[in-house]
Amino acid sequence: MNRPGMNRTAAGIGFALITAVISGFAIFVNSYAVKEMTDAALFTTLKNGAAAVVLIGLALTVVRPVQVRTISRRSWLGVAVVGLIGGSVPFLLFFTGLAMASAPSAAFIHKTLFVWVALLAVPLLGERLGWIQLTALGGLLLGQLLITPPAGVSWGLGETMIAAATLFWAVEVVLARRLLADVPAPVLGVGRLGIGLVVLVGYLAVTGRLPLIAELTVTQWAWVALTGLILAGYVGSWLAALSRAPATVVTSVLVIGALITATLDALVRGTLPATAQLAGYGLIAVALLLLAGAVEWRPRRLAAQAG
Repeated sequence: MNRPGMNRTAAGIGFALITAVISGFAIFVNSYAVKEMTDAALFTTLKNGAAAVVLIGLALTVVRPVQVRTISRRSWLGVAVVGLIGGSVPFLLFFTGLAMASAPSAAFIHKTLFVWVALLAVPLLGERLGWIQLTALGGLLLGQLLITPPAGVSWGLGETMIAAATLFWAVEVVLARRLLADVPAPVLGVGRLGIGLVVLVGYLAVTGRLPLIAELTVTQWAWVALTGLILAGYVGSWLAALSRAPATVVTSVLVIGALITATLDALVRGTLPATAQLAGYGLIAVALLLLAGAVEWRPRRLAAQAG
């Protein structure tokens, strides 16, 4: 019946849903936190540092020493690469590009992450995309277009940097999916943020931003702690999802975070999204249900044929 495999995939989708909810809250909270900080790179570095501390505590609690000792040298190298292409360089590219790019361009480019992951996951991870999955991915993309119309989208250095950051994160997803077969998720999370933190601190030192830390207020440190805790939850649940479910599914489910952010924003503003945006959110929800159903249905069909 292949029940254990199906249960594992279902658990992965569950963790991905948790990650999406955290992501939705994170975007909403960060929109307020970044306004309280004097420098985006400084904020990113401190937030990642706070998250790394939380994940180190988690790893020390749940990971056995023997699990760490059995990690191969090749996998440790992979962890270091994840720290570079996932936890540091793309953050610098993204936030630097965000300062130069138009808002519609930045939003649209970043939200195409699931497309690039799908394109990479088929040849590199052996994931299969049938017509149901392709239809669902097309629905997700169309939903994104309705929510963030391409009108006003331009292209320049800022957009190029954001696109590069998105591609880095797509490659990271594929590499992390492979590494999780040998590296416990908490250890990979610590490596991602810890190694990334070293690079980010180096960037602050080179650009002369380190003295700004001494000027932070109590309120700013509170924002760092809150957003760092949220980031730790995001990374932990994201890796837990990625270790159990296909990369294409996990990154697609994360799109639902936009619905969470929109709901919170509507509650604060007291207004509803436009009709086209509501249609986009509905289309995303239907596409995700279709994708999740396809993931569950295929193993059941194969099990029935084998029986």
